[in-house]
Amino acid sequence: MKLVKKVLLLSLVLAAAMVSCGGGGGGANAHAIVFKNTGNPYGERQMGGFENGIKEQGYTAILRAPDQPTAEAQIQMIEQLIAQKVASICIVGNDYDALQPVLTKAMDAGIKVYSLDSSVNPVSRATHVNQADTIAIGETLVEAAFDQAGGGGQIAILSATSQASNQNAWIAVMQETLKQPKYADLDLVKIAYGDDLRDKSTSETEALLLSYPNLKVIIAPTTVGIAAASKVITDKGLIGQVKVTGLGLPSEMAEYIDNGACPYMFLWNPIDVGYLGAYTATALTSGKITGAAGESFNAGRLGLYTITEAPDNGTEVLLGPPFKFEPSNINDWKDVY
Repeated sequence: MKLVKKVLLLSLVLAAAMVSCGGGGGGANAHAIVFKNTGNPYGERQMGGFENGIKEQGYTAILRAPDQPTAEAQIQMIEQLIAQKVASICIVGNDYDALQPVLTKAMDAGIKVYSLDSSVNPVSRATHVNQADTIAIGETLVEAAFDQAGGGGQIAILSATSQASNQNAWIAVMQETLKQPKYADLDLVKIAYGDDLRDKSTSETEALLLSYPNLKVIIAPTTVGIAAASKVITDKGLIGQVKVTGLGLPSEMAEYIDNGACPYMFLWNPIDVGYLGAYTATALTSGKITGAAGESFNAGRLGLYTITEAPDNGTEVLLGPPFKFEPSNINDWKDVY
C-alpha cells in the first residue's frame, strides 16, 4: 500500500504542474488527448497521467479540453489536431456517435484514434481504454443504494450529460439490475443530469430533494455530481436522512465520508486511466497492437494488458475493478488524488 501511494503521489505532483489545455506543435512525435471539458478535477488528473506516460516514453503530449462538455466543441479541437498531423488522438467522448465523422477523418489521415473513459462507437476507434467493467460498476452502485436505503425506498441518479456514453452504459446496467427480485422495493424516481458542471449538479440535487421529499439515496456516477450532491445534503442538514453514493475523488469526498453524507463510494485512479491511455497510444502508433481482441502490450509501471471484446462489439482495455472508499480508508487516499 505504501509503495503504491508513493507512486501515485509522484504522479499527482507531476500532474499538478500541468495545464489541462497545454499544447504542443503536433507531428509524428505528438500524442493528443481531448477530455470532456475544463474545470473538472477528475479530468485534470486523468490528463496529467496521460502526459506523464507520454513524456516518460520520450514523446510530446498535447492536452485539450473545451469549456463546455459538448461534441461540437470537441469536433473543433479534433479538426485542429488533424491539421497538426499528430500521431494519435485519445478522445474522452462527449457523445457516442456525433464524433464519428471527424474521428473517421482523423483515421483516414493516418492518425491512430482510440477512446478513453467515455467511449465512442467502435467505427470511430481502434479500441477503448475503460476504467472498469461496465456491468460491475452498475451492479455495485445498485447494491450500494440498496444497502444505504435499508433495502427499500426512493432512489435517484444524478448523472453527467445525457450523451455521456460511460454514464449511460452504467445507468442501463443499473436499470436492468433493479429489475431483480432482490431490489423490488427500490423505486428509481428520477435520472437527473448535472452535465458535469458543479452549479448545475447542485441545482439538480436541490430539485430532487424538493420533488421527492421521501428520497433516501442519490447515486451519482460522476465525480462532479457526487461532490455537489454531498455538499447540498450537508448544507441542508439532511445527513442520515438522504444518503449519497457513486463515483468520487477521495480528495473531494473525504469530508463527506467523514461526516456521513456519503457513507461510502467507489472509484479507480484517474491518473492510472490516463497513464494506461498513454501506453495504448504508443502501442498503436508503433504497430505493437492494432486494437484487436487478444493483443497484449506493456503499459509501463502498470504492467501487461490484454485487449478484450467490449459490450458494444468493439474492443477495450480494462484498467481494473472499482475500489471502495469508506471511513476506514479515506484518510489514506485523500492526499493521493
